[in-house]
Amino acid sequence: MRKIPMVDALLLPRRFLALSSAASSASSSSSTSSPPSCWALSPGSPQRARLAAGQQPPRPRRLARVKVRAAVPESSEQPKWWEKNAGPNMIDIHSTEEFLDALRDAGDRLVIVEFYGTWCGSCRALFPRLCRTALENPDILILKVNFDENKPMCKRLNVKVLPFFHFYRGADGQLEAFSCSLAKFQKLKDAIAVHNTARCSIGPPVGVGDVNLLDSASPWEKPAEASSR
Repeated sequence: MRKIPMVDALLLPRRFLALSSAASSASSSSSTSSPPSCWALSPGSPQRARLAAGQQPPRPRRLARVKVRAAVPESSEQPKWWEKNAGPNMIDIHSTEEFLDALRDAGDRLVIVEFYGTWCGSCRALFPRLCRTALENPDILILKVNFDENKPMCKRLNVKVLPFFHFYRGADGQLEAFSCSLAKFQKLKDAIAVHNTARCSIGPPVGVGDVNLLDSASPWEKPAEASSR
């Protein structure tokens, strides 16, 4: 605050001088006194009681750091067990035309046709062993035929129990047809050992023989049964 010269102070009235001195004393006391009253603790506060007892005030709690990861949606659904293939020598058949084309294109290779059902527990139990067989025998072609998708063709091929297998090879046509579960998987391995031998082709592939798979007439319908394990 600006000081008033002595000459001017004598000329000013007493009331103004009293107000000026009070303001200057208030400003000086505020600069040297304790913190404002808003910082003072109330008489009944727990902080005041701790300070009086000589205790340190509790430290403020730190907030725990939590890492939040954004949920990443799955790019695609996992394939069902019957949709998995062991390699290029394992093919899914969805129609009669695909079945006939696959037999024709196989030439002199041994072709194993597996007739299965997605609901068949024996088919599911045997499937991993069939995939392993495909990996161990890359020269063999394995065709997977879903019974429910190809019922007319399966009925004409006399498939009544699942899982069911057909063996085909070049000009020899159909070699064997039998049911095989996981407990009898050795039967499938024995058939492979017998029919997957080196030989020379003597003519075009016979395929399925005299069975007309492209006939539009509905065969006699009877539900396929699952073989026991």
